[in-house]
Amino acid sequence: MQPAHRVAVRPMRRLLAASGGRLISVPVARAETLAVDVECSGDALHVTLSDGRVVSVPLVWFPRLAGASTREQSEWELIGGGIGIHWEAIDEDISVASLLRPENFMRLPDKPLQPAARKKRAAAQRRRR
Repeated sequence: MQPAHRVAVRPMRRLLAASGGRLISVPVARAETLAVDVECSGDALHVTLSDGRVVSVPLVWFPRLAGASTREQSEWELIGGGIGIHWEAIDEDISVASLLRPENFMRLPDKPLQPAARKKRAAAQRRRR
């Protein structure tokens, strides 16, 4: 029986096939913090990151995850090598970036959702005035 939490490897296999089976070096602009472990408690999602931090956020931020059974909550897999977490049974995907900077990804109470690019554009227009 395979563990429910496994790293998705299909994209890596496709990359290896496309490169003729050779490992290739790809420059990375900046190091990303990746998820390495995930746990749901009664009211929070706890994600252990590759740098040792543990990020805990309220489950109510993710209604599908909050409404899932304990078994469904425990059946997760890392996606993109750890840039995100996927729960197949409830069709939920959460990125590490959204946990670290929720204001850029979630609608917080009494605040409209504004993508970062729109915020930057609005700030630039205000400076021009």
